[in-house]
Amino acid sequence: MDKQREDFVLAQLRGILPGSALITDPVAARPFESDGLTAIRQLPWAVALPGDVEQVRAVLAVCRNNEIPVVTRGAGTGLSGGARPSTDGLLLGMSRMSRILEIDAENRCARVQPGVANLAISQAVADLGLYYAPDPSSQIACSIGGNVAENSGGVHCLKYGLTVHNILALKLQTIAGEELILGSGGYDAPAYDLLALLTGSEGLLGVITEVTVRLLPVPQTRQVMLAAFEGVEQAADAVATIIANGIIPAGLEMMDKLAIRAAEDFVHAGYPLNAAAILLCELDGTAEEVNDLIDKVAALVRSSGAFDVRVAANATDQQRLWAGRKAAFPAVGRLAPDYYCMDGTIPRASLGRVLLEIGRLSAEFGLEVANVFHAGDGNLHPLILYDANQPGQLERAEQMGASILELCISAGGTITGEHGVGVEKIDQMCSQFTSPELEQFHRVRSAFDPARMLNPGKAIPTLARCAELGGMHVHRGQLPHPELERL
Repeated sequence: MDKQREDFVLAQLRGILPGSALITDPVAARPFESDGLTAIRQLPWAVALPGDVEQVRAVLAVCRNNEIPVVTRGAGTGLSGGARPSTDGLLLGMSRMSRILEIDAENRCARVQPGVANLAISQAVADLGLYYAPDPSSQIACSIGGNVAENSGGVHCLKYGLTVHNILALKLQTIAGEELILGSGGYDAPAYDLLALLTGSEGLLGVITEVTVRLLPVPQTRQVMLAAFEGVEQAADAVATIIANGIIPAGLEMMDKLAIRAAEDFVHAGYPLNAAAILLCELDGTAEEVNDLIDKVAALVRSSGAFDVRVAANATDQQRLWAGRKAAFPAVGRLAPDYYCMDGTIPRASLGRVLLEIGRLSAEFGLEVANVFHAGDGNLHPLILYDANQPGQLERAEQMGASILELCISAGGTITGEHGVGVEKIDQMCSQFTSPELEQFHRVRSAFDPARMLNPGKAIPTLARCAELGGMHVHRGQLPHPELERL
């Protein structure tokens, strides 16, 4: 924008926000240039940090009246480039709206502002014997508003669901200046379920300013089991066997040899270094129920080929086993200068075959891969190791990541489980969805944001972009995908 218009808009924003809440200096704006996908960076034109709903509304009004694009950012822990700023737009940071507004123990819910950290909710209600179930690995830092935008999950999403299953109501500010109240404090609400529509909408439909979350009673008993296998296929088959026998663990996580080694070197969790893969299985409920399930799961994993089965002796032991899994991402960061964290979901029955195919892609691209993921619901997180200082390695990592996403589609899965599409996976949206489906996504978005001012260029590709990529992709129902033939 020209200097005169820029000065005019900034003067309006300064009239709304205190001095420290508006950042225009490029050096001060540097921490906002990316989310957790640091390979994709862009300095924003300006950063606004509102402290209340009135400031959010006023900032959005200035942007609407002056046709300034807006990108909303939570804690910046996202991994798909969804919070990457626009050079000509405003970055709207929600970190200062971080209060827990109300805890309703009787109705097992809490009203919170979007900047509240995920873990802070459970900490605030721990003395009431309650907790908030979704627990992403970044839960100590990630914000509830960002969790809603990405529909985040975590270790315990297999039994207790994703964010969409654990929120009851939202307050949303639209770019048109309206406040929408979606859902209610109860378990159901009249009319269309727009609450589910907003969850996972990646900041394209509005700005979340309040979330009512569901709280659950802390289980009476928890028990954690580690099972070690000589092959990834055996571990993958064990996952399918456990679920097929009607057992839904609270958490069922898998790590391969590279991830095991990294986590063990980092936190000394006691993982067996001679294993090609391990499963971490948490069972919860009454003491009688958990004791029965532990015996059943132990028998099932042994029948699938587990050579080592351990049950945590006490709560400290449980925390130690989970510490390795929770620290796996930073631990893998010690193995290479950089890594690219992918996110895709496949049917559980395809886990073994897809993991072997990822190994083949690793050899083809000449880049190591550590696999650590939510095995129970087939949500893969391959970590592709590379060195950005070596010419061409970042590009190879991105190409390999795209191949893994295409592989997930071919196996009957999807390109994201909890990280969102952002800018990282936008090309693969053209593979997963047909043109009529993408057109419908655009119609839904236009109902909330006709001018497409919120988070432009994210999540939903234009049909023109898909047409340009048409020679690279095959839509469902057309020719068989070459990766599918290999499976």
